Formats: sequence, C-alpha cells, structure tokens
Amino acid sequence: MCAGVGVHTGAHTRMALTPAPVNSGIVFVRADVRDVNNRIHAHADWVSDSRNCTTLANEAGVEMGTVEHLLSACAGLGVDNLLVEVDGPELPILDGSSAPFVQVLMNAGLKTQHAPRRMLRIVEPIEVRMGAKSAALLPQDDDFDGLDLDVTIRYADAAIGVQRRQVRLTPKAFLNDIADARTFGFLADAEVLRAAGLGRGASMDNAVVVDAGRVVNPEGLRFEDEFVRHKLLDAIGDLALAGAPICGRFVADQPGHALNARLVRALIDTPEAWVLDKAEPARERPAAALAVHG
Repeated sequence: MCAGVGVHTGAHTRMALTPAPVNSGIVFVRADVRDVNNRIHAHADWVSDSRNCTTLANEAGVEMGTVEHLLSACAGLGVDNLLVEVDGPELPILDGSSAPFVQVLMNAGLKTQHAPRRMLRIVEPIEVRMGAKSAALLPQDDDFDGLDLDVTIRYADAAIGVQRRQVRLTPKAFLNDIADARTFGFLADAEVLRAAGLGRGASMDNAVVVDAGRVVNPEGLRFEDEFVRHKLLDAIGDLALAGAPICGRFVADQPGHALNARLVRALIDTPEAWVLDKAEPARERPAAALAVHG
C-alpha cells in the first residue's frame, strides 16, 4: 500500500497495487464506493477533466483524479496490466513526482506475462493546437521501437523561462532523468486554485513553488531544468491513456494536460495514422502486494 494526501482534494487516501491479467490495462477501483460501478479504466475514453490534472470518470460518474504520475511511472517501467485500488477520489500526490510510485513498483518487482505486447506505431503525423500551444505525434525516424519526446516550455517568470528537453523513453532514462521531477506552481495562483476547490493539499512538500522569479522551496531544485522534466513526466502519463504504448515521436511546445488529452483523442479518432503492432511480452505485478507508506 501507499498512502498520502491528494494535491487538489486535500483528502488522505490509501492506494494498493495488485496484479491484473493480460490485456486488462490499468484499472482504478474506488474502494470507498458501493452500490454502483466503481471501476475506472485508464484510457482516453474515460477522461472527464484535464484542467489542472488528469481526471478519469466512468459512466456512473465515479472519478479518479491526478492519475498522471502513477501512469507515467507505469509507462516508464513498461507496466501494462495493473489493478489500482484507492479509497478516495484522488491518487496521493506524495512528493509531487513519479519517484515514490516507481519505488513501489520496483520493490514489488516486474513479472513478464505470456502474451505479446501491443504497440501503437505512428505512421502518419497528427498535430493539435490550443492557441500558441502545440503537440504532435510523428512517425519514428529510426529503428527505435518506442517513444521519443521533445518538449519546450515557455514561462514569463525568470525562475523558469524557456526550457527544452528531449528524451528517448527507456526504463533507464525514465529513472535517471524524469521520475524525480516534481510538479510546480506559482504562489500567486494558490488562492485562485483554492477558491476553485483545487490545490487544497498542495505544499512545498509535494510541489516546487515559484514566486516572483525565485524558487521558494528551501532545498531548491532537484534538476536545473526540473520544470520541463516534469512536463515530460506528465506527457508520458497522459500519452499512456492511448490504450497501448506508442512507437513514435512526441513533439510539443507548451504542453499541458488539456493539450495532451486532445492529442490522444485525435490519435484514437484517426485510425489511419497508426497501426497496432505486437512487441515484447507484457508485464504485470507479482502476486504479493508491497506495503509502503509515503
């Protein structure tokens, strides 16, 4: 188990990971919900909100919020099938990165399943825009059988400015370069978020806080470009909602959850832009769940 506060609801929740059969995908189960369907699939068809985080909901209106950091850890490690039981409406934010989720998954160990892994191979470009923001999925330009990401962010605040980072998504690259990057926000926006019922669990324990050109957190940054690394982390988690790992190139300028969700929706709705291939075997959790508290 893993326990902690939800960054937006402020609710304290517990999460347990258990194995799932081949082709199950990642499924969230609301342990606190009775008498209605409490299962929520990690797929773009179930996205209900993407303003400040990625929230999923089923046909009964049962929601699961802030799923992107766990989904990023799963995608980064190659975990395809997983049952995630949570006793509240939002996953715990923990330290604001994917690292605690990686720890739980790695300590529990990966199990190879006896079935070919499905992969969405991009064969035609897909691009979406929201004003000055853009995101695209492009075919691979070499023989790498996976996802390359190239992300640029632009902020007026001098603490962030313009940052760009590229990564070839492998478990090693995810662990070394992406997993530890924390979510971030601006001190000036805190009251606005709380007035909207969001950010109730946010603190310097689980986010990098920026104010007037400086990072407020006493410990500073984990990486000089931690901000763009976290945007990469979020994108990896959001792209996992395509329903299968993507083989292609993700290129984005100022991405966010709403833009990522729009791109994945466009991908699913444009079947001529991809083919479904079979790759290496899928993976699941071992039978014994690991007890870890964060």
